[in-house]
Amino acid sequence: MIAVGIDISKAKSTVAVIDSDGTVLASPFTMAHTQPEMEAFVTYLKGLGEPTTILMEYTGHYHYPVLKKLQGEGFPVCIVNPYQMKKYGDVEIHKAKTDKKDALRIAAYALEKSYKLVPYSSMEQKYEDLKFLSRQYSQRIAYVAKLKVQLIALLDQTMPGITRILPLNSRNPEKCALLLFIRRFKSFDEIHRIGKARFLASYDVLAKKTSERSASSKGLSIYELAVDSIPTRGEDPYIWLSQNQCVDLLSTTQNAADEIISQMRNIAETIPEYKVLRAMRGVGDRLGLIILAEIGDIRRFHSGKALNSYAGNDAPPYQSGQFESRNRHISKRGSSALRKACYEVMQALKLTKPQDDPVYLFMLKKEQEGKPFNVAKMAGVNKFLRIYYARAMELYK
Repeated sequence: MIAVGIDISKAKSTVAVIDSDGTVLASPFTMAHTQPEMEAFVTYLKGLGEPTTILMEYTGHYHYPVLKKLQGEGFPVCIVNPYQMKKYGDVEIHKAKTDKKDALRIAAYALEKSYKLVPYSSMEQKYEDLKFLSRQYSQRIAYVAKLKVQLIALLDQTMPGITRILPLNSRNPEKCALLLFIRRFKSFDEIHRIGKARFLASYDVLAKKTSERSASSKGLSIYELAVDSIPTRGEDPYIWLSQNQCVDLLSTTQNAADEIISQMRNIAETIPEYKVLRAMRGVGDRLGLIILAEIGDIRRFHSGKALNSYAGNDAPPYQSGQFESRNRHISKRGSSALRKACYEVMQALKLTKPQDDPVYLFMLKKEQEGKPFNVAKMAGVNKFLRIYYARAMELYK
């Protein structure tokens, strides 16, 4: 058998080839991710004339060109977790880190662990699309949070305290009372200028355009706040420009996130286990899509325990001699996005308190046993994922 180790970098890779005796057949060489060099590499692999094990690490999206090319040529390619390779390299006394040494280390790992390596098989395209969109959604929401902080910092200079009366809710920016208010009234100094009667009349018209039921009753409170406040840059046209730009960016980004969620929903509705997931208590429309995207095809897990391990919600046993640990923390070596989404489900259960839900009752049981609240919630996540796995697998049986 011949082992091929590929150390992936951006736009190029380093390749090492060794045989079953550990002899280096080809000194580590660099291969650019271009058609000519990839074609030459494929020709070289076909000329070896022996069974070949090709191994590379997960490296974000940088390994996809090599993976796609090799799979398209019929080569089975195995993927290894970078953390496994890191621990494999820790056995060396004199540690050195270069691309060439990494390629040789990956090839040696492929040779040694070939009996348990499984060729990579891409999930169905819809699962891949869901995961890609989930990552894009997370980026948009992170930017929305950043824009909210920036906007509040600007409002502290032009309308101090306004967010205590009109909350900043970006879920529906076209109907958000605060965003409409900022566009209409640039600062508290503007409210001073137009006077109480004109402000209240204008605010009533604006309040009818919002989705908040109590918005119309807040006009007088806002005017009193404007009279009592001291804006530091209320007459500054430059900060007005920044405010308007921030509002526009916030609206655009939130709408982009909503569009991504809409596309994710269209894909998820064609997947059988999505209905099972949405039927579980605490799982809303957004959380259901994120959890489904992070898990992917449920059939690739052999048990509910494996699914928990994938989420990093497992507590591996620790025993040595006469000692056996009975208080282990979760590993957190898994999908942090999946773990976070499941934790939000537990928070939703704590708010709604469904008395007939087994996950909620399990959390209560753990709390009554004296477990800290967060520990009880992660225990609930464990049970939630096991139940989902069992119910979803029933669809395919």
